[in-house]
Amino acid sequence: MVTALATEKLFANCSIESFIHMPAAGTTEQSVKAGTTATTWRAMRDYEGFAVIAVQGVLGGNGMIELSIYAATDASATAATEIKTTGVIACDAIGDYAVLEVSMEEVEQIGIAAGYHFTHVTAYIDSHHADDEQGVTYIRYGCKRPHLALTATTISA
Repeated sequence: MVTALATEKLFANCSIESFIHMPAAGTTEQSVKAGTTATTWRAMRDYEGFAVIAVQGVLGGNGMIELSIYAATDASATAATEIKTTGVIACDAIGDYAVLEVSMEEVEQIGIAAGYHFTHVTAYIDSHHADDEQGVTYIRYGCKRPHLALTATTISA
């Protein structure tokens, strides 16, 4: 029987955000930006893992050629270190996409080996051309303290 009771399962247990990544320069791997300015490092204290999906939206050249997940000791990218990468890929058509996922256990182990305590993650994208743009979705999953509206239902700038 259908009821009027509203429930959140996924959105109360994950933080899901989407961005348009507009690279500042082509052929240079750089952290995902919201538009052209704001970087998107995310704190992982309250989550078990991080996943990223990047889809080619605008082709100014040959599109996205690499997707990576980086970790750092703070939101300003201190000691930024690559954790996982797709390696060279060919997202050379609109709609081509790549996905990556890491657990915080993976991030912590790589940090320990390098002498760091990583607390933040982000995605890095290497685009063929400065006019290539990607839609990027971040999913921080395994929330340690689930609550309603962990994922915003509407964002308007």
